[in-house]
Amino acid sequence: MSALPESLPVSTRSAWMLPALVTVGVLLVLFGVFWPTFHSMAEIWERSETFAHGYIVFPITVWLIWRMRGDLAHITPKPDPLGLVVLAAAGAGWLLADAGSVNVVEQYAFVAMLFATVWTVLGRAFVRAALFPLAFMFFAVPVGEFLILPLMHMTADFTVAMLQITGIPVYREGTFFSIPSGNWSVVEGCSGLRYLIASVTLGVLYAYLTYRSWTRRLLFSLAAILVPLLANSGRAYMIVMIAHLSDMKYALGVDHYIYGWVFFGFVMLILFWVGTFWREDDKPQIAVPAAGRPADAPRVWPMAVAVLAVAGLWPAYAAWLASRPLPQMPALQVEPHGGWMPAAAFTTWMPHWVGADRQLRTAYGQAGRSVMLELNYYATQRQDAELVNSQNFMIKQKDPGWSNVGEAIVEAGIGGHARPVRQARLRGANGQRLLIWQWNLINQTPTVSDAYAKLALAFDRVRLQRDDGLSVLIATPYDEADIDAARATLARFAADMQPAIAEALDRVDGP
Repeated sequence: MSALPESLPVSTRSAWMLPALVTVGVLLVLFGVFWPTFHSMAEIWERSETFAHGYIVFPITVWLIWRMRGDLAHITPKPDPLGLVVLAAAGAGWLLADAGSVNVVEQYAFVAMLFATVWTVLGRAFVRAALFPLAFMFFAVPVGEFLILPLMHMTADFTVAMLQITGIPVYREGTFFSIPSGNWSVVEGCSGLRYLIASVTLGVLYAYLTYRSWTRRLLFSLAAILVPLLANSGRAYMIVMIAHLSDMKYALGVDHYIYGWVFFGFVMLILFWVGTFWREDDKPQIAVPAAGRPADAPRVWPMAVAVLAVAGLWPAYAAWLASRPLPQMPALQVEPHGGWMPAAAFTTWMPHWVGADRQLRTAYGQAGRSVMLELNYYATQRQDAELVNSQNFMIKQKDPGWSNVGEAIVEAGIGGHARPVRQARLRGANGQRLLIWQWNLINQTPTVSDAYAKLALAFDRVRLQRDDGLSVLIATPYDEADIDAARATLARFAADMQPAIAEALDRVDGP
């Protein structure tokens, strides 16, 4: 950013040298101040092939700005205090995300602070001209895992529908389905998220470099979203058909992945080839403005100091919050209530909730009905010890003993009131089936909204209020032919034990 073409006037080169160096210096300081946030991004780039492209996003941003340096040098760098407002808003968002341990929002806020820093020191004219290269930095944030489950269901829907159209009988249960030649399941690797992320990142970059019309850029970017979705569904159907027609000899081992990548690569090649028919890369990228007067260099330093002061406020406050000791907590105990008494365990399944400060797992029985209760209490929200965490789930992918054959938010009648619960149906290798309801309690208020829980707990934390929460999970055996009886058992248990659970929460969370 600091090296400028020799053909530019000396006055222009001099006017740019100090603002460019100061901007780079401030950005490097921010990377150091927010190193834990940046490192959390890099850790995901390293362990996940889906987001490995993150390594090259910042270098691509630098390259994009460098290739525009001749045009950008004609813009007069002019510090803009409005950028500080954007910086403060991004910093507040970072603080809330840090308080709620929402890594992806924290990472987006960090990148937004980098964007706002450039805006503050170099001015809005520079940001307007270099908008895409600066905005491209947001692709470094590893986001998209929340799409895995919807994409898995989309792939299963398409594959089953195409098999039926082909005339092959299918029995489906969740993301598992059976055809005469064998059994199949759509797992995380079949969701197509890796294809989608790669396609969108490359597609948006290609659209920017190849087109000048924002309409064409938008249309090609939309195609880069839709095409991989359709391609992945077609890939899944193709693999099932190859295996079916070969009597389950092909498309089951390594060739399963080879066929998938070859098919996806072919489809994407066609997409980019078609995109060349409307290319406009022979036109200039931006309109070159007339050279302005040299920047007022002394203003750069106060603005740089202001950036560091505003940006540094949030991690300092977050560090102070994290240094507070945990409150004293007694053991988590639930007294029998409503005729439900402790009973022998009836299942080997155990939910996977991590980092809880207090945990209780007990089986109860009443009049021939059996229910398992698991409570996980989090006294305060911090990394790897959060009420809402991606590592809290019913079963892990490819669990050898259990399969999740259906999970959704449903309305349950509990104590005469309709209330949403997260419902899951599990099928064990031993033939046992379990119906599960789960919800969270925040300030004794039940919720199944992860977004609400994260936001409420984060606000409580930054306002120095108690930010504790309780996960409530109940499970009972069910018969596929009479699942309503299992629902009635869970509803009865939830209503009867509700006062006892509330009392347990009051005891453990203190005044």
